[in-house]
Amino acid sequence: MTSKTLHCNSVSRRGRTFALLLLATMLAGCGGVGSLSESYQRGYVLPEGALEQIPLGASQEQVLIVLGTPSTVATVSGEVFYYISQKTERGAAFLPREVKDQRVIAVYFDKDRKVERLANYGVKDGKVFDFIGRVTPTSGEELNYLTYVFKIFGGL
Repeated sequence: MTSKTLHCNSVSRRGRTFALLLLATMLAGCGGVGSLSESYQRGYVLPEGALEQIPLGASQEQVLIVLGTPSTVATVSGEVFYYISQKTERGAAFLPREVKDQRVIAVYFDKDRKVERLANYGVKDGKVFDFIGRVTPTSGEELNYLTYVFKIFGGL
């Protein structure tokens, strides 16, 4: 073997080693397929067990202590605190976000500002659904407002 042949083999071996190292580094930067997806939480984050701390008849002040400031307040037929949240996800940085879950926690008060009813609204089968009462609101200003909230944020 000549020194020219040895030099060529050595250079091509180094080149292959460098290419493999470069490829390994690039793949390591990508991570696994699961790490490419991104999750986002917008709006109110409901603390674990918070709704259980609000019994019927609780004061408005107690609700504010447990849940904090509402996203919005309505006074259409009695006072209602709304806590709005949305979870979205996208498969990769260049893909659009997709709504995975959207919730509206509603706390209804009577004329004495005591909790009258709780609701955890979401979308089920394309309709607004109360996951606490297990009912679908059918009409009225409440349904119109909730439908508007879910549409504006992309949940319906």
